[in-house]
Amino acid sequence: MHESIRSALRAAGAALLATVTVAAATLSGTAPASAAPAGLPGMDVSSHQGNVNWSGAWANGARFAYVKATEGTYYTNPYFAQQYNGSYDVGMIRGSYHFARPDTTSGAVQANYFVDHGGGWSKDGRTLPGALDIEYNPYGATCYGLSQASMRSWIASFVNQYYSRTGRWATIYTTTDWWSTCTGNTSQFAANNPLWIARYSSSVGTLPAGWGTYSFWQWSSSGVFPGDQNVWNGSLDRLRVLACNGPC
Repeated sequence: MHESIRSALRAAGAALLATVTVAAATLSGTAPASAAPAGLPGMDVSSHQGNVNWSGAWANGARFAYVKATEGTYYTNPYFAQQYNGSYDVGMIRGSYHFARPDTTSGAVQANYFVDHGGGWSKDGRTLPGALDIEYNPYGATCYGLSQASMRSWIASFVNQYYSRTGRWATIYTTTDWWSTCTGNTSQFAANNPLWIARYSSSVGTLPAGWGTYSFWQWSSSGVFPGDQNVWNGSLDRLRVLACNGPC
Protein backbone atom coordinates (compact mmCIF):
# COMPACT_ATOMS: atom_id res chain seq x y z
CA MET A 1 0.00 0.00 0.00
CA HIS A 2 1.28 3.45 -0.89
CA GLU A 3 2.65 5.80 1.78
CA SER A 4 0.25 8.58 0.76
CA ILE A 5 -2.71 6.25 1.15
CA ARG A 6 -1.44 4.97 4.47
CA SER A 7 -1.05 8.57 5.66
CA ALA A 8 -4.63 9.42 4.74
CA LEU A 9 -5.98 6.34 6.46
CA ARG A 10 -3.76 6.94 9.47
CA ALA A 11 -4.99 10.52 9.89
CA ALA A 12 -8.64 9.54 9.57
CA GLY A 13 -8.23 6.62 11.92
CA ALA A 14 -6.31 8.65 14.49
CA ALA A 15 -8.99 11.34 14.56
CA LEU A 16 -11.75 8.79 15.05
CA LEU A 17 -9.79 6.85 17.65
CA ALA A 18 -9.05 10.02 19.58
CA THR A 19 -12.76 10.85 19.69
CA VAL A 20 -13.63 7.35 20.86
CA THR A 21 -10.88 7.39 23.49
CA VAL A 22 -11.99 10.72 24.96
CA ALA A 23 -15.62 9.60 25.09
CA ALA A 24 -14.73 6.30 26.73
CA ALA A 25 -12.51 7.99 29.28
CA THR A 26 -15.27 10.44 30.14
CA LEU A 27 -17.79 7.67 30.70
CA SER A 28 -15.60 5.21 32.56
CA GLY A 29 -12.86 7.34 34.02
CA THR A 30 -10.20 5.23 32.29
CA ALA A 31 -8.85 5.08 28.77
CA PRO A 32 -9.36 1.80 26.84
CA ALA A 33 -6.35 -0.38 26.09
CA SER A 34 -4.91 0.09 22.61
CA ALA A 35 -4.82 -3.50 21.42
CA ALA A 36 -5.05 -5.32 18.13
CA PRO A 37 -8.50 -6.50 17.05
CA ALA A 38 -9.48 -10.10 17.67
CA GLY A 39 -8.03 -12.54 15.16
CA LEU A 40 -4.75 -14.03 14.04
CA PRO A 41 -2.03 -11.32 13.86
CA GLY A 42 -0.21 -10.64 10.60
CA MET A 43 1.35 -7.94 8.47
CA ASP A 44 1.90 -6.62 4.97
CA VAL A 45 5.07 -5.11 3.57
CA SER A 46 6.48 -3.51 0.43
CA SER A 47 9.78 -2.00 -0.65
CA HIS A 48 9.29 0.71 1.99
CA GLN A 49 10.25 -1.86 4.64
CA GLY A 50 13.39 -3.06 2.86
CA ASN A 51 14.95 -6.21 4.31
CA VAL A 52 12.54 -7.34 7.01
CA ASN A 53 13.56 -8.98 10.29
CA TRP A 54 11.24 -11.94 9.88
CA SER A 55 12.42 -13.85 12.93
CA GLY A 56 11.64 -10.79 15.03
CA ALA A 57 8.15 -10.46 13.53
CA TRP A 58 7.51 -14.15 14.17
CA ALA A 59 8.70 -13.81 17.78
CA ASN A 60 6.27 -10.91 18.21
CA GLY A 61 3.37 -13.06 17.03
CA ALA A 62 2.93 -12.50 13.29
CA ARG A 63 1.67 -15.67 11.62
CA PHE A 64 0.96 -14.45 8.09
CA ALA A 65 2.21 -11.80 5.69
CA TYR A 66 1.22 -10.27 2.37
CA VAL A 67 4.14 -8.96 0.33
CA LYS A 68 3.93 -6.47 -2.54
CA ALA A 69 5.09 -8.09 -5.74
CA THR A 70 4.06 -5.76 -8.56
CA GLU A 71 2.35 -2.56 -9.66
CA GLY A 72 0.80 -1.99 -13.06
CA THR A 73 3.03 -3.64 -15.64
CA TYR A 74 6.11 -1.55 -14.90
CA TYR A 75 7.20 -2.27 -11.33
CA THR A 76 8.45 -5.19 -9.27
CA ASN A 77 9.38 -4.94 -5.61
CA PRO A 78 13.21 -5.11 -5.38
CA TYR A 79 12.94 -6.67 -1.91
CA PHE A 80 10.36 -9.24 -2.94
CA ALA A 81 12.59 -12.33 -2.65
CA GLN A 82 13.83 -11.43 0.84
CA GLN A 83 10.33 -10.63 2.02
CA TYR A 84 8.37 -13.42 0.35
CA ASN A 85 10.88 -16.19 1.03
CA GLY A 86 11.91 -14.82 4.41
CA SER A 87 8.37 -14.87 5.77
CA TYR A 88 7.96 -18.46 4.55
CA ASP A 89 11.27 -19.54 6.04
CA VAL A 90 10.31 -18.50 9.58
CA GLY A 91 7.03 -20.41 9.35
CA MET A 92 4.50 -17.82 8.22
CA ILE A 93 1.70 -18.36 5.75
CA ARG A 94 2.37 -15.77 3.08
CA GLY A 95 0.98 -14.35 -0.10
CA SER A 96 1.77 -11.59 -2.58
CA TYR A 97 -0.21 -8.58 -3.74
CA HIS A 98 -0.49 -6.42 -6.84
CA PHE A 99 -1.15 -2.67 -6.76
CA ALA A 100 -3.69 -2.03 -9.49
CA ARG A 101 -3.30 0.69 -12.10
CA PRO A 102 -6.60 0.56 -14.01
CA ASP A 103 -5.58 3.65 -15.97
CA THR A 104 -2.61 2.00 -17.67
CA THR A 105 -3.46 -1.49 -18.98
CA SER A 106 -6.29 -4.00 -18.76
CA GLY A 107 -7.03 -6.13 -15.73
CA ALA A 108 -6.11 -9.32 -17.56
CA VAL A 109 -2.75 -7.91 -18.67
CA GLN A 110 -1.93 -6.87 -15.11
CA ALA A 111 -3.03 -10.24 -13.72
CA ASN A 112 -0.59 -11.94 -16.09
CA TYR A 113 2.19 -9.56 -15.07
CA PHE A 114 1.45 -10.29 -11.41
CA VAL A 115 1.49 -14.07 -11.84
CA ASP A 116 4.67 -13.89 -13.91
CA HIS A 117 6.46 -11.82 -11.25
CA GLY A 118 5.72 -13.52 -7.94
CA GLY A 119 1.93 -13.61 -7.80
CA GLY A 120 1.42 -17.30 -8.40
CA TRP A 121 -0.07 -19.88 -6.06
CA SER A 122 0.85 -23.40 -4.99
CA LYS A 123 -1.08 -25.89 -2.87
CA ASP A 124 1.59 -26.18 -0.18
CA GLY A 125 -0.50 -25.01 2.76
CA ARG A 126 1.68 -21.94 3.21
CA THR A 127 0.76 -19.79 0.20
CA LEU A 128 -2.26 -17.50 0.21
CA PRO A 129 -4.13 -16.57 -2.96
CA GLY A 130 -2.70 -13.42 -4.51
CA ALA A 131 -4.33 -10.14 -3.57
CA LEU A 132 -5.52 -7.29 -5.78
CA ASP A 133 -4.82 -3.96 -4.06
CA ILE A 134 -7.50 -1.72 -5.59
CA GLU A 135 -7.88 1.64 -3.87
CA TYR A 136 -7.20 5.37 -3.93
CA ASN A 137 -5.06 6.55 -6.82
CA PRO A 138 -1.83 8.10 -5.51
CA TYR A 139 -1.07 9.54 -8.96
CA GLY A 140 -4.28 11.34 -9.91
CA ALA A 141 -8.04 10.92 -10.17
CA THR A 142 -9.47 8.78 -7.36
CA CYS A 143 -11.12 6.32 -9.73
CA TYR A 144 -8.30 6.37 -12.29
CA GLY A 145 -10.54 8.09 -14.84
CA LEU A 146 -12.87 5.08 -15.10
CA SER A 147 -16.64 5.03 -14.73
CA GLN A 148 -18.12 2.72 -12.13
CA ALA A 149 -19.14 0.26 -14.84
CA SER A 150 -15.67 0.34 -16.40
CA MET A 151 -14.06 -0.19 -12.99
CA ARG A 152 -16.25 -3.22 -12.35
CA SER A 153 -15.24 -4.60 -15.74
CA TRP A 154 -11.56 -3.95 -15.03
CA ILE A 155 -11.68 -5.79 -11.70
CA ALA A 156 -13.57 -8.68 -13.29
CA SER A 157 -10.93 -8.89 -16.01
CA PHE A 158 -8.18 -9.11 -13.39
CA VAL A 159 -9.77 -11.65 -11.06
CA ASN A 160 -11.02 -13.86 -13.90
CA GLN A 161 -7.58 -13.98 -15.51
CA TYR A 162 -5.93 -14.61 -12.14
CA TYR A 163 -8.33 -17.52 -11.62
CA SER A 164 -7.58 -18.83 -15.11
CA ARG A 165 -3.83 -18.76 -14.40
CA THR A 166 -3.82 -20.08 -10.82
CA GLY A 167 -7.13 -21.78 -10.08
CA ARG A 168 -7.69 -19.34 -7.20
CA TRP A 169 -9.88 -16.29 -6.77
CA ALA A 170 -7.77 -13.32 -5.72
CA THR A 171 -8.26 -11.63 -2.38
CA ILE A 172 -9.50 -8.04 -2.86
CA TYR A 173 -7.93 -5.28 -0.74
CA THR A 174 -9.89 -2.03 -0.61
CA THR A 175 -11.68 0.49 1.55
CA THR A 176 -15.44 0.77 1.80
CA ASP A 177 -15.33 4.43 0.75
CA TRP A 178 -13.26 3.81 -2.38
CA TRP A 179 -15.31 0.74 -3.31
CA SER A 180 -18.57 2.67 -2.99
CA THR A 181 -17.25 5.65 -4.93
CA CYS A 182 -15.50 3.84 -7.75
CA THR A 183 -17.48 0.61 -8.26
CA GLY A 184 -20.92 1.81 -7.19
CA ASN A 185 -20.62 -0.51 -4.18
CA THR A 186 -21.02 -3.59 -6.34
CA SER A 187 -21.58 -6.95 -4.66
CA GLN A 188 -20.59 -8.99 -7.71
CA PHE A 189 -17.22 -10.16 -6.30
CA ALA A 190 -18.31 -11.08 -2.80
CA ALA A 191 -19.25 -14.68 -3.60
CA ASN A 192 -15.76 -15.67 -4.75
CA ASN A 193 -13.15 -13.15 -3.65
CA PRO A 194 -12.06 -12.93 0.01
CA LEU A 195 -12.23 -9.38 1.38
CA TRP A 196 -9.19 -7.61 2.84
CA ILE A 197 -10.57 -4.41 4.29
CA ALA A 198 -8.47 -1.37 5.22
CA ARG A 199 -9.79 0.74 8.09
CA TYR A 200 -7.62 2.39 10.72
CA SER A 201 -10.08 2.48 13.57
CA SER A 202 -11.20 0.63 16.66
CA SER A 203 -13.95 -1.07 14.65
CA VAL A 204 -14.03 -2.42 11.12
CA GLY A 205 -17.16 -0.43 10.25
CA THR A 206 -19.49 -0.99 7.31
CA LEU A 207 -18.17 -3.46 4.74
CA PRO A 208 -18.60 -3.19 0.97
CA ALA A 209 -21.83 -4.65 -0.39
CA GLY A 210 -22.17 -8.42 -0.51
CA TRP A 211 -19.50 -9.30 2.01
CA GLY A 212 -21.10 -10.37 5.27
CA THR A 213 -17.71 -10.49 6.92
CA TYR A 214 -14.07 -9.77 6.17
CA SER A 215 -11.22 -12.23 5.79
CA PHE A 216 -8.39 -9.80 6.60
CA TRP A 217 -8.48 -6.41 8.29
CA GLN A 218 -5.63 -3.94 7.92
CA TRP A 219 -6.25 -1.97 11.09
CA SER A 220 -3.10 0.15 11.50
CA SER A 221 -0.10 1.37 9.53
CA SER A 222 2.31 0.80 12.42
CA GLY A 223 2.71 -1.40 15.45
CA VAL A 224 4.71 -4.36 16.68
CA PHE A 225 5.39 -5.67 13.16
CA PRO A 226 7.19 -3.99 10.25
CA GLY A 227 4.75 -2.51 7.73
CA ASP A 228 0.99 -2.48 8.16
CA GLN A 229 -0.77 -4.35 10.97
CA ASN A 230 -3.41 -6.91 10.04
CA VAL A 231 -5.56 -9.64 11.50
CA TRP A 232 -7.06 -12.73 9.91
CA ASN A 233 -10.68 -13.18 10.95
CA GLY A 234 -10.29 -16.70 12.29
CA SER A 235 -7.90 -19.33 13.56
CA LEU A 236 -4.60 -20.52 12.14
CA ASP A 237 -6.29 -23.75 11.02
CA ARG A 238 -8.86 -21.78 9.04
CA LEU A 239 -6.11 -19.70 7.43
CA ARG A 240 -4.46 -22.94 6.30
CA VAL A 241 -7.77 -23.92 4.69
CA LEU A 242 -7.73 -20.68 2.68
CA ALA A 243 -4.09 -21.27 1.75
CA CYS A 244 -4.85 -24.82 0.60
CA ASN A 245 -8.21 -24.00 -1.01
CA GLY A 246 -9.57 -26.79 1.17
CA PRO A 247 -7.69 -29.61 2.90
CA CYS A 248 -4.02 -30.04 2.02
